Amino acid sequence: MLKSSLPSVVLSVDEREWLTRVVRTGAHPAQEVRRSRILLELDENGGGPAGRREIAERVGVDPQTITDVARVYADRGGDVAATIQRKKRLTPPVEPKVTGEVEARLIALACSAPPPGHARWSLRLLERQVQLVADIPDMDHSTIGKVLKKRRFVLI
Repeated sequence: MLKSSLPSVVLSVDEREWLTRVVRTGAHPAQEVRRSRILLELDENGGGPAGRREIAERVGVDPQTITDVARVYADRGGDVAATIQRKKRLTPPVEPKVTGEVEARLIALACSAPPPGHARWSLRLLERQVQLVADIPDMDHSTIGKVLKKRRFVLI
C-alpha cells in the first residue's frame, strides 16, 4: 500500500515547526513524539513520496500505525494537536459508587449516636449499618474509611 491510498496530510509551516519542536525537545510523552514524527513523514509538503512501510521503518512503528494516525488526522479535520494528543474521556469507565449525596448520608450516619450496645462507631459497624439503609449503596469498611478520611472526619 502506497502513500497515495492514505488520507492526505498537509501541514502548514507553523504546524511543521511545532511538530519538529515536539520531536526534538524531549519534553513530551513518547506517544505524542511518535505521532508527531509520523505526521512529519506523511506531510506532502516536505516528506516526499514514501510508502507506508518505509515510513514505518523510519519511525519504528507498525505500518498499521501509520494508517491509523493518518486516519485520525483526517477524522479530526486536520487538527494537528488533536491528532497527536490523547483523546480526553468524557465519562469515567465505571460510574463512581460514592457521590456527594452518598458521602453526606454516610457522614450524617457517622455523626449520629451509635446503635445500642456500642459506645462509638467503628468502620465495620458503619459497614453493617450502611447495608441496612436502603438508599446508600453497600460499601466495604475500607471504602467507608477512605470517604471519612477524605473529608477529615475522625471516628471518636
